[in-house]
Amino acid sequence: MNAFKKAVAAAVVAALVPAFAAAQEAPLKIGVVSFLSGAAAGPFGVPARNSAEIMFEMLNAGKVPAPYATKGFGGALLHMNLVDESGGTTTQVTEFRNMVQRDNVDMVIGYISSGSCLGIAPVAEELKKLTVFFDCGTPRIFEERGYKYVFRTAATATMDSVGAALYVRDLRKGKIKTIAGINQNYAWGQDSWSDFEASMKQLEPGVKVATSQMPKLFAGQYNAEISTVLAAKADVVHSSFWDGDLEALILQGGPRGLFKHRTVILTTGETAMYKLAGSIPDGVVIGARGPYGPYAPNNELNKWFSKTFQDRYGVPPNYAAYHMAQAILGTKAAWEKALAANGGKRPSQDQVIAAFEHLTFESPAGKVEMAIGAGHQAITETAYGVTRKVHGKMTVANVKRYPAEMVNPPDGVKAADWIASGFKKK
Repeated sequence: MNAFKKAVAAAVVAALVPAFAAAQEAPLKIGVVSFLSGAAAGPFGVPARNSAEIMFEMLNAGKVPAPYATKGFGGALLHMNLVDESGGTTTQVTEFRNMVQRDNVDMVIGYISSGSCLGIAPVAEELKKLTVFFDCGTPRIFEERGYKYVFRTAATATMDSVGAALYVRDLRKGKIKTIAGINQNYAWGQDSWSDFEASMKQLEPGVKVATSQMPKLFAGQYNAEISTVLAAKADVVHSSFWDGDLEALILQGGPRGLFKHRTVILTTGETAMYKLAGSIPDGVVIGARGPYGPYAPNNELNKWFSKTFQDRYGVPPNYAAYHMAQAILGTKAAWEKALAANGGKRPSQDQVIAAFEHLTFESPAGKVEMAIGAGHQAITETAYGVTRKVHGKMTVANVKRYPAEMVNPPDGVKAADWIASGFKKK
């Protein structure tokens, strides 16, 4: 390299160093929202919170494996502003406004409940604040309107429901005449059952609905609904129950024979499979809302994440923990893509948003594509299996995986329309 080229290279480095130094000196303040109290805290909110704490700590220390080995977000250290998701949608809207207007967070990553996400999305747009939903599943977020400032890095309930229908069809080899459901009576439960029912009717023409039970969210007692389902004698019973409701359903339904003489599919069952292993018999179909937990791939990120989580908290990470880690890593990938495009200077929010749209990034669960919702909604593959105890430990067997394009609608097509078309691609 001649003297002129050396001088140019030195000048470029000298110009970039202050920019990266400035990024390091100005931490990013990130609002993180998860259930810290109430029925959803133990099985969902606390594991997600624990995951966020690990990710913030390890990213700030530069101890996350490639391609996320840089400290923080491109050198900018991360500060967590933690908020409890409990209290209902009105409370969450107030808390969101406080984070943005009072606490001056740079972005928000959060929300488990579909009700929270439906309430927060238009407020995030109104306040023009980058908001990344890490878990909530209703497909309505990006089907009902478009958003500039809102992203979701986990797939929707459509993926869960279509994958569930495919799995039970394959498991029972087409011998399904009747189906039944027990789902919570709000967006998540309604959407989950609607997509599952429609998918089953596409895959098994002539299948009938024996009963569909829709109890109130967090009701806690389900003896009446269990009695109705048992009396219906359906071949397949579908439930998208989560949080304490899922645990209550397992504990109340098991002794009454809910899991006998029928195929029961729990689309979020992975969160309870270890804690309630003694109450879940072999043969129950278990979902993890994607390739998480026992369905996660054997990649370096997953080996690091699952070991780090297990070592610290004494339990394996469930899918809520994976979803939180995935959201943080996806946001980091978008931020650093924008940083590079901006010549190493701290990117603006609009630049991060532009980098996030249609982004493909790696996570402990493998590849994540921001492929639908005009580039704001993620799709992933999914997997299902059946419970089986081996030497007293709960595992999953007969695992089947379904590619992302097989269980998610094309961009711009509503889930219900896609299913009704026979799952046609554009």
